[in-house]
Amino acid sequence: QVQLVESGGGLVQAGGSLRLSCAASGRTFSSYVMGWFRQAPGKERDVVATISWSGGSTYYADSVKGRFTISRDNAKNTVYLQMNSLKPEDTAVYYCAAARSRQAMEAMSPDYWGQGTQVTVSS
Repeated sequence: QVQLVESGGGLVQAGGSLRLSCAASGRTFSSYVMGWFRQAPGKERDVVATISWSGGSTYYADSVKGRFTISRDNAKNTVYLQMNSLKPEDTAVYYCAAARSRQAMEAMSPDYWGQGTQVTVSS
């Protein structure tokens, strides 16, 4: 069992930055593919970024490429999402997820979800 707890959300002006953190319980964190998803009001949940167990492979949605950076620290059981040049359209609840395989993450069927953290970008 893995529990994921996100933090770092909040209100920021357009052009600003936030860093989200996701702390995971359990001793097998390093074996999981980790990802960040987001869901805006009235919209479906979409993938934002994913990172392999080693951190050597990452994926970004086109809408955040060049602005967001996903990283992980396996020693701290934590995955991060650095968000720069934020736009009002980035406003959403951001969810951390853990999957045993890349395929499960790509299918948006991870094994574990966090509770979500709200990010609001004002114009």
